[in-house]
Formats: sequence, structure tokens, C-alpha cells
Amino acid sequence: MSAFRNHGRGHLDGPVVVLGTGLLGASIGLGLRGRGIPVYLSDPSPTNQAVAVDIGAGRPLADLGAAQPQLVVVAAPPDVTAAVVTGALRDYPAATVVDIASVKADILAQLRATGDDLSRYVGTHPMAGREKSGPVAARGELFTSMPWVLCPTDVSTDAALTVARSLATDLGAVVSQFSADEHDEAVALVSHLPQVMSSLLASRLQGTPLHALSLAGNGLRDVTRIAASDPTLWVQILGGNAAKMVEILYGVREDLNRLIGTLEDPAAPGARLDLAQLISEGNAGQARIPGKHGGPPQAYSWLTVLVDDTPGQIARLLTEIGEIGVNLEDLRLDHSSGQNVGMVELSVLPNKHDHLIEALNDRGWRVLQ
Repeated sequence: MSAFRNHGRGHLDGPVVVLGTGLLGASIGLGLRGRGIPVYLSDPSPTNQAVAVDIGAGRPLADLGAAQPQLVVVAAPPDVTAAVVTGALRDYPAATVVDIASVKADILAQLRATGDDLSRYVGTHPMAGREKSGPVAARGELFTSMPWVLCPTDVSTDAALTVARSLATDLGAVVSQFSADEHDEAVALVSHLPQVMSSLLASRLQGTPLHALSLAGNGLRDVTRIAASDPTLWVQILGGNAAKMVEILYGVREDLNRLIGTLEDPAAPGARLDLAQLISEGNAGQARIPGKHGGPPQAYSWLTVLVDDTPGQIARLLTEIGEIGVNLEDLRLDHSSGQNVGMVELSVLPNKHDHLIEALNDRGWRVLQ
């Protein structure tokens, strides 16, 4: 069966077996089913599997019968992923087997220790998710335009890699290829460290009086959003990528010690310069994050529009911005503490900034610069 034989649906023909029906596994099932690809589901939790079937992510694995799948997707927790992959390679001798765990080197080491033939195995990692978990939170479009990393082994066949790539492209993801070590080093910095820092900051809020928290704005909400993530999953992720994380955290510790030392005597000679340098180093790092559509970073101009906290106001604002002919680069929502108004922060190209302000003012909107 050719992985690229296309019947107007995508690159995969199926059947596809998904082992694990949490958020990601069920979302994969929904996305593939939406392209007409047959999907069969299995989960150690009968409840999770039943919910995933009920939402249309696939049929129970028992319905597959004697048919052989083209692809098996292991969507199990990281601490059991290697064992499930090993079982899948043995149970489905003609199928490509991929996993979607967020750590790769540790799983690959476990698989190599089994001595099994890994030519049909490809490690992968879709860089997508939500703060919510379980099949109820699944979305078929979860992977659209999101990064999906392929980490083939040194013995993965071209055919297996093609099938793994087809899975990602059929789900609308943006595919890249790393070695397992390169992947783990990268995600330690861009994914795992943000989770740790967000959780550490949010933990400081536990005993904070509510009247103090009432002063919180978007800054605090932005940096603590992912602190709502699943603790059990993150114990496994951080444990599986501990070596890479520790190296980064050593650097963070040095920066914190430097900041603490400066703030202990902020009037000392050079202290203010050191604080300015620390913030500037953050500016420089933030500016390196890829911009819109993965392109080079670009400076945008921001403005804030006050809207009444009533139904339809934001929709009307966005409609009128479309009529004005200005494209939005980003949008954030906040609420004024103690007032029945919302604040819509808009990002536009600098050469459109003044024109948009003037046009919105003419239409009666209250604009803050």
C-alpha cells in the first residue's frame, strides 16, 4: 500500500490505529476521520476510549478484526511509551509505528535496549496542546499550522519516514526533522523551561491576599497561563528530559544569583547598569522568537480600544477594522478592574497604526495609545 496514494483525502490511506485516547490521541483521531481516513482506538481506560468513540475520533480497536493497519500511533504517557511501541511493533508487523511523546532520547534508548528491529519506528512530537486534558478536550484542528517534529532513528526506513510525515501533513502541521538529542535540547528550552518558570511563579501566588491579586493584569496572566497544566504528565516529561533541563537551569540559577546580588544593594556603583543589561538581554532574546507565519521577527505597533462589556461589541469592532482595511497581526483581551468595560489590545504594522487610530476615532471608538 503506497503511503502517497491519494483519494482526495490526504496522504494516508489507513487504517490507522491510535493507542491512547487522551487529548492528543483523540485529536489525531478526529483530524484523520475528518479526512475520511479510518481510525481505530484503544485505551487502558474504557471510559476514555468510550468518550473518544462517542465524539467521533474513531471506532473501537476490536472492530478492526484481522485487517492490518498502515500506521500505529502510540499516544501513551511518556513513562510507558517505549513499552507500548515495542508491543505495537510486534503486534502489527507490517505497520509503521510512531509515538507522539514530548521526549525522545530516553524513549529511543529504552527501545534500543530491547534489541527489536526499529526500522518501522519513527519518533515524533506534535508541538500542540491545551491546558485541558482528556478526550473531551480533543479538537480535530488542534495540529493545524503547529510544528510537528520527526525524529527518525538511524535505521528508520524511507517508507516509515514517509508515513510519519504523511500523518503530520494530513493533520495540517508544519513538519521539521531533528535527531532525538537535538529535539530534547530544543524543547527543554522552548517548552519545558517555560512550564517550569510559569509553575514556579504561579506557586508564589498561593498565599497572596485576594485584594493584591485583584491588581493582576495581562502580564501575570500571560506568564502563568501554562501553570494550569497536568502535574502527572509534567512529572514524566521533566523526568525524561532531566539532563537537558538541568543544564539550562544552571544558567537560570546564575542569572537569578546575579539579579539577587544586584538588588541586595541597588544603589551600589554599576547596579543600575547591571539591571538595565539584564532587561536588555531579555529584549534581545525575545526579539529572536520567529514572527508571524514563522518569518523573521518584526516590530508591531499596539493600540488599545475600550469596548462596553456587552454582547457583540468585539465582533462589531473587528468587523469595522476589516471595513477600514487594516490587517490585525495580534489581538489580546483584558478587562478593566471595577469597571464594566473591556480592553482590546490590537497589534498592527507600524505604517497602519495612525491610520487605524484616526479611523476608529471617527467611528466613535475610544482608543488609547
